[in-house]
Amino acid sequence: MKHSGKASKAALKMLVITLIIVALVPLAGALAVTIGSAMVAFSIILFLLWLAFAIFTLYFFRDPEARVPQGSNIVVSPAHGKVDVIDTLPSQEFIGGECRRISMFLSVLNVHVQNAPVAGKVLAVKYTEGQFLSAMRTECADCNENVFIGIEASEPRGVRIGVRLIAGVLARRIAPWVEAGDEVARGERISLIQFGSRVDVYLPMSAEIKVKLGDKVVGGETLIASIA
Repeated sequence: MKHSGKASKAALKMLVITLIIVALVPLAGALAVTIGSAMVAFSIILFLLWLAFAIFTLYFFRDPEARVPQGSNIVVSPAHGKVDVIDTLPSQEFIGGECRRISMFLSVLNVHVQNAPVAGKVLAVKYTEGQFLSAMRTECADCNENVFIGIEASEPRGVRIGVRLIAGVLARRIAPWVEAGDEVARGERISLIQFGSRVDVYLPMSAEIKVKLGDKVVGGETLIASIA
């Protein structure tokens, strides 16, 4: 008979399609569970990475109180780090001629808050654009981005001392906390350099250097020079 069996075939086709849909539901559920589990695992890993970063960040930005030494005409280290240069420069604009330089390298493990080497008045805060060479290279002071802070000491009165905060490969932000005209106490916090960097101190030729190459210094605490 004409068209015989077509209805049955249509019914069978519908049953097959619906069976496939029914079968796909648990498969989709299983896939969702797998993806969900993977997302949970990924979220846990991501959180652990963030936690490690958070711990490192809190450690890096630690800011201990300096035990500032007492005494007259002394200069303390402005930074935490290792002294790797002690030399004489033929000319330094703020000092007004020949000067002594003490340079120290700050690794990513050092405290990166800087302290005033002497009590006095801030006369200059100057930002200079530059490169971001490795701070382990002593010549980076001549070409890297840096901030210069010039202080006129209250003792000996009128003596000028300069501090140069130098960026490195990782240190891309120098944040001075003082400006020209501010009065600072010896050991007072004056700036922050983020990540590995270098700090130079410029002293008058009359300064008697109290540290040697390889010494590890503590910002605001270690006596690095005295000035007659």
